[in-house]
Amino acid sequence: MVVHASYRLISYSQEIIDGQPIYVSSNCLPVKALKYEPAGHSFHAVALKLLGWEEDANEDVDDEKVPNDREQAYFPSYDSYSSKGKKKSGAGGNQQDHYALLGLSHLRYLATEDQIRKFYRETALKYHPDKQAALLLAEETEAAKQAKKDEIESHFKAVQEAYEVLMDPVKRRIYDSTDEFDDELPTDCAPQDFFKVFGPAFMRNGRWSVTQPPPSLGDENTLLKEVDNFYNFWYTFKSWREFPHADEFDLEQAESRDHKRWMERQNAKLTEKARKEEYARIRSLVDNAYKRDPRIQKRKETEKAEKQKKKQAKYLAKKLQEEEAARAAEEERRRKEEEEKRAAEAALQQKKLKEKEKKLLRKERTRLRTLSASVLSQHLFDLSEEDVESLCMSLDTEQLRNLCNKIENKEGSEQAKAIRNALGHIDESEGKKQDEKNLQQNGFAESNRSINVKSFEKKEKPWGKEEIELLRKGMQKYPKGTSRRWEVISEYIGTGRSVEEILKATKTVLLQKPDNNKAFDSFLEKRKPAPSIVSPLSTREEIEGVPTPQVPQVSGAKMDIHEESPTASNQSPGDVAAANGVSSSSDQDVWSAVQERALVQALKTFPKDANQRWERVATAVPGKTVNQCKKKFALLKESFRSKKSTA
Repeated sequence: MVVHASYRLISYSQEIIDGQPIYVSSNCLPVKALKYEPAGHSFHAVALKLLGWEEDANEDVDDEKVPNDREQAYFPSYDSYSSKGKKKSGAGGNQQDHYALLGLSHLRYLATEDQIRKFYRETALKYHPDKQAALLLAEETEAAKQAKKDEIESHFKAVQEAYEVLMDPVKRRIYDSTDEFDDELPTDCAPQDFFKVFGPAFMRNGRWSVTQPPPSLGDENTLLKEVDNFYNFWYTFKSWREFPHADEFDLEQAESRDHKRWMERQNAKLTEKARKEEYARIRSLVDNAYKRDPRIQKRKETEKAEKQKKKQAKYLAKKLQEEEAARAAEEERRRKEEEEKRAAEAALQQKKLKEKEKKLLRKERTRLRTLSASVLSQHLFDLSEEDVESLCMSLDTEQLRNLCNKIENKEGSEQAKAIRNALGHIDESEGKKQDEKNLQQNGFAESNRSINVKSFEKKEKPWGKEEIELLRKGMQKYPKGTSRRWEVISEYIGTGRSVEEILKATKTVLLQKPDNNKAFDSFLEKRKPAPSIVSPLSTREEIEGVPTPQVPQVSGAKMDIHEESPTASNQSPGDVAAANGVSSSSDQDVWSAVQERALVQALKTFPKDANQRWERVATAVPGKTVNQCKKKFALLKESFRSKKSTA
């Protein structure tokens, strides 16, 4: 070879100058480093160019790129590895059948190491090149002999390679994973052919299980517990199958450590993807089998029937309970209705009885008032209308009847004496009751009864209206914050009330609401007397105040002579005429105090629900008609309301 002396040598090795061949090897990547001497593959390429072994066709192109890349540093990227180290695909990628070479086609992945070792020895002795020398002699030409020799040696090398792969656990696992396998899965079948279709599929895929041997699918008579264990095993299936991809990188062809790591990551991605697909395939097989398993379907139907039965039983129990509750509620309703009916009848009977008693009591009271009218008119024994009313309110029906029977056929003095005796008995009975009450409350002996009664009366002394008004005014006059407030208020009241009594009264008496029943009576008491008009029909005795005998009025009208007016001389002739039942045409609306009290008492005696109420009221009020009584009642009610609203 001619040496080109015109090139500048980058190395002064004598071998290069003489043109002798030099063998160079390196595992470095080609790099662009213009400021440095080439090394490795670049050194080899440059040396060949300098020696004229390779024409630099792209020299002009490289020279144009050099100035632009001088100042740039070159760093290798992982993209440069994408086409390096890949396994060849196509015809060259077909692998040999290791089991067939060793005579283990009938066992394949089930072959043990001892069996592999035994069959390898037999095959190696049989196909050793020294044992095949007779075949070379049978060939006539040298070319045929050489071809036969190469065939024998390649076959023997294949046997050795098969032995090495099958004896290495990792390589054998990879080879078994890529061995011929039927990945097809059954998707549907007839119910009677379930075990025939899915049984072989589970047995075929059971070879990849880490746990050996895998459970069997069984048959129709298999226990449900074993069936559940079978499906639990396959739902948690773990496979040892490897997944070498067709374009998987060969780690042995890595040019550097980084290249090898990049190959490992790419292989891991492909393997993980294939493993997920494998687990999805197994899961679809298990799902299809579980969905069509007649044993599972039968159990589901049984559970569904049992659940429906429990639901029906629960519904019937609930319905029965509701019917029982409805029956009990109906019985309770009937019982309550009967009780209410009996209670209403009893209340009605009691009401009728009370009405009857009240009617008899009113009759006896009216009778007593009528019989005592003559005694009151004569002022015997200083008896007054209040005494008669006290008897009417204190005695019961039987006592009133006895008293009326006693005084009915007697004269005025005897009648007055009987009434006086009845009043004395009432006072004695009330005194005894009060003494017994005081003894029970205080718990003292009979010897100290008088002292205890006095102290009790002192403690429980009622508050009068004037005292209450003074207490209210004192609290307003001496508000909170006043020094010794309650002592000052006690002195302001001036009735000898203690501080304890005043404090108690502020919590009880001042907080009491006014009695509406007595409001109208107090209103009548506070009313100013109407101006009296002298009637021309009045007599001399009426004007001068001479008492005249009066006829008893019907229906128990009050005839309190002493309380008609403050003095007899102030009584007008018109009032006397109205009291005697005589009313003039011009002064029909003039009412005396006696007539007003008679109207009030009649309104109390005859309630709203009484039959012919206003006729009875007019009869009880002397000298007044029904219309006059109604008009007077309306005036009194309006006056009372107006006074109450102003207060």
